[in-house]
Amino acid sequence: MRLHRLKRIKHLSVSIEKAWQFFSNPINLAEITPPWLSFKLTRKVQDNIYDGMIISYRLKPLLNIPVTWISEITHVKKPHFFVDEQRFGPYKFWHHQHLFKEVGNGTEMIDIVHYSLDYGMLGELVHSLIVSSRLNKIFDYRHEKLTQIFREIASVRNANNIDGSRQDNALGSGN
Repeated sequence: MRLHRLKRIKHLSVSIEKAWQFFSNPINLAEITPPWLSFKLTRKVQDNIYDGMIISYRLKPLLNIPVTWISEITHVKKPHFFVDEQRFGPYKFWHHQHLFKEVGNGTEMIDIVHYSLDYGMLGELVHSLIVSSRLNKIFDYRHEKLTQIFREIASVRNANNIDGSRQDNALGSGN
């Protein structure tokens, strides 16, 4: 079994609290997943992650074949990081760290994914021919979508602050 690593860093022009509010809600995962994966949550989830939370969804990662993926949120330290691990799904091993760090003009978000495939040499061949590039396309899409989402949030916040009023629920938290 070979362990692979994918790391992406994204700057978000919002506070760490706004970034956390978005990423800690599993429902938002559908919004940052490419449409060609046909992502669907398969059971109702709470809108805030917690240690031990189970998230079940279906997607079509390869050849339009539906796959059930069940993840567990194994570690949460609000608003700095959380970890999801695949319990059942297409990978032999999947460990995804979501890290958030306040920077001068926003939040730095870091994704670190460690993963491996089954089937020894055949799995490595599939990784080099298909999986690696597909994962990169998924994270490319995610980062482009995040740029759009957080630009829109900043625009809403700026539009609502023209008269000096406060806009605390740009993500619809109701707080």
